[in-house]
Amino acid sequence: MGVDVQTLLRLDVDLKVFVEDMFVSLRRKGWQERCHCYLTGLMLDGRRKSVEPMAARLDEPNDQSLQHFLANTPWDPVPVRRRLAVRMDKVIGPSAWVIDDTGFVKDGRMSPCVARQYTGTVGKVTNCQVATTLHLATDLESCPVNWRLFMPESWDPSSPRASPDVHRRRTAAAIPAGEGHRPKWQLGLECVDEALSWGLPAPAVLAADAGYGDTAAFRHGLTGRGIAYAVQISPTLSVLPATATRTTAAHSGRGPRPKPRYEQPGSSVKDHIMALGPRRAGRITWRTGSKKHQGRPQPMTGRFLFCRVLQADAGTRQAHQGQDLPECWLIAEWPARATEPTRYWLCTLPETTSRARLIRAAKQRWRIEHDYRELKTGLGLDHYEGRKWAGWHHHVTLVTAAHAFLTWLRHRPKAAVPERPSTA
Repeated sequence: MGVDVQTLLRLDVDLKVFVEDMFVSLRRKGWQERCHCYLTGLMLDGRRKSVEPMAARLDEPNDQSLQHFLANTPWDPVPVRRRLAVRMDKVIGPSAWVIDDTGFVKDGRMSPCVARQYTGTVGKVTNCQVATTLHLATDLESCPVNWRLFMPESWDPSSPRASPDVHRRRTAAAIPAGEGHRPKWQLGLECVDEALSWGLPAPAVLAADAGYGDTAAFRHGLTGRGIAYAVQISPTLSVLPATATRTTAAHSGRGPRPKPRYEQPGSSVKDHIMALGPRRAGRITWRTGSKKHQGRPQPMTGRFLFCRVLQADAGTRQAHQGQDLPECWLIAEWPARATEPTRYWLCTLPETTSRARLIRAAKQRWRIEHDYRELKTGLGLDHYEGRKWAGWHHHVTLVTAAHAFLTWLRHRPKAAVPERPSTA
């Protein structure tokens, strides 16, 4: 669902000003009018938000012109995303950035980068596209500001796993020649680098799920950029106690002098936490929730265990001879009466950080599930039916703009707009 017609009519002047500001880089005649039309269609009530049904609801006489604007006009979405990011950074004042990915279930093989792959959207391997996203977030609101479409190896001509008809499919989708397969964690870092290049202030902390947190290169990439993180990890990830020290083997006088090395083997985070035991876990209340009981907001609480560890998966022992392994917080959520923890996180916030602040950072990733629900249910994020690379990027940018517009309106005390785009 979306916004009803009467509400949107009352907001039309605001929407036109918003479009003129956010899409100022689109200077050709009629392009901003097409953006205004498309955003209106996305926000109007309606079950389907692809071009043809939106054009019918808008009484648009020629839906082909709207489809042509979306798929074939050469406007660059990056300047638009930059203006949206700068505007929304000021509006919501994010306490964190969040990186995640979402799936777009598809039929057929010709949509750009579609393949049989896992997506958390349906919780299984299916025929879909997958996009990595960067969001600005607080405990109570968030918004996407950057996108990358993940390219499976079957779509990369340089990969040995490329499909036999990869060139034909890339040509049909008009995929730029320089685009190739990169892992999702690398796409996440690209989103971060681009956001920093836009002048956005570096976040207090960056959150991500285990799909990103399990990759040492992703975590160290954030550290190298001066960004603290709180990332979920798998129970099998290896760590060393923070008290582990390096020792230097005796030098025989021949060859290079040996470098200090950790002799203690790493253990999985699950084994490390289980050795500490459930009695080390304490109840933490990290914030007041949105759910109410008898009219009063309920606190969000849980049982957590904290310890300092070294990241043993930072590289091979040989690669890390002569340098210390990075130290950070290991956090485990251990519910009462559970036989073992249910979730684990690594966090590089300072050692003096309060326990409640650590949990707020770790839990902040879940905020963007609201974004995905609103973007898909309310604004038609996954309704794009075109088969062009540029069309997909134009569509997600326009959906982002519609989401940003409604989020901005919620900050105005007299805005006649629903609390969320997914509710009318």
